[in-house]
Amino acid sequence: MARNSEKAMTTLARWRAAHIDKGTEPERRPYLATECDDLHKSEKYRRQIIGEISRKVAQIQNAGLGEFRLRDLNDDINKLLREKGHWEDRIKELAGPDYRRVGPKMLDHEGKEVPGNKGYKYFGAAKDLPGVRELFEQEPPPPPRKTRAELMKDIDADYYGYRDEDDGVLVPLEQEQEKEAIAAKVAEWKEKKESTLSGDLQSETITTEEDIYAVEDNESGDEGPSAMDTGETPQQFMAHVPVPSQKEVEEALIRRKKMELLQRYASDSLRAEANEAKTLMGL
Repeated sequence: MARNSEKAMTTLARWRAAHIDKGTEPERRPYLATECDDLHKSEKYRRQIIGEISRKVAQIQNAGLGEFRLRDLNDDINKLLREKGHWEDRIKELAGPDYRRVGPKMLDHEGKEVPGNKGYKYFGAAKDLPGVRELFEQEPPPPPRKTRAELMKDIDADYYGYRDEDDGVLVPLEQEQEKEAIAAKVAEWKEKKESTLSGDLQSETITTEEDIYAVEDNESGDEGPSAMDTGETPQQFMAHVPVPSQKEVEEALIRRKKMELLQRYASDSLRAEANEAKTLMGL
């Protein structure tokens, strides 16, 4: 007696199964989305495409399928994504929901686009194929350089600072800073002058002034007889003009050097303040 598996493989059984399947053949999806005018069928075809994409995305995660199989699966997924977009546009034309705006993007987010190649995505193990990994490692192209005309569009009087003083804020601040700088310089100059004067007084108290006009006494007496020995009165010399001492000469030189430095580096206002300070101090 034949088994059930053997009966199912007979010619009559296979013919009968094919005849039954012919009566219930599934409806094929139209090649073009514009050929369908039924909103419910368009949504059904869209769901079919999403199911096919899900199955292929699950298959492409297996890196052991081989390079050629992975590339074919990746191409099929991209074709199905484009077809899904066509059906979503057709559904919107048939007064259906806008799936591009409100639909889920999980399948699209799993893919990764190559920089500079918008539209084609790589999924799963296809992103690690030879030649694809290097595409993702490349740096994006630099932005285009602006021309001289484009750069000159943003240049006006504000760029050169011609209207910085129109707001009435900058000028008072500059004047205040200028006064502070002048006061600081004057205080520094006064401090230096006081330190110089105090240093001169201390040196005068410590060391006696050397008289450059003093005549040394002849201690040896070898050069000739002195005026006391000869009985003659020593001749007295009188200067008809005031002869400055060494201290006065040094002070005059210091004052001249200070005046030269003030005329070279100090402004007119600073020199006026310096002269005023001198008159107040009685110098």
